[in-house]
Amino acid sequence: MLYEELLIEADNEGLNVYERDIDKLKGLYIDGNIALSPFVETRSEKACILAEELGHYHTTVGNILDQSKVENRKQERRARGWAYERLVSLKSLIEASKQGIKNRYELAEFLGVSERFIDEAIQYYKGKHGLYYELGKYIIYFEPLGVLEKL
Repeated sequence: MLYEELLIEADNEGLNVYERDIDKLKGLYIDGNIALSPFVETRSEKACILAEELGHYHTTVGNILDQSKVENRKQERRARGWAYERLVSLKSLIEASKQGIKNRYELAEFLGVSERFIDEAIQYYKGKHGLYYELGKYIIYFEPLGVLEKL
């Protein structure tokens, strides 16, 4: 369902989403068009890739395919950060904890993303916030992953 929600979001933004063989890439955003590789096997992985390409639409400018340039790598990181915050938000980590989610596999299933995407999102948050982050009455620990409610 998440993949379909992201397709609707892309459509609402006026973006065209196509499945195309794009050489070795899994996804590509160019001028209002998102191409997704038809070789991506799962809907959860498609959702992760589509979210990143939406992140490029929202956060990057120009051709950033040459990742040897520092500015391009920064823009790539910014787009991925957008995707992590969209699909694995801090609030969703709290909600997953409330629902009794105990491990990364269950968390990935609960959020509709891949386990790899969960791992990358946690590393992103850890780099952004450190080992933990306080949100309201909750403390979200990134290593090991866990949520505690403050009394």
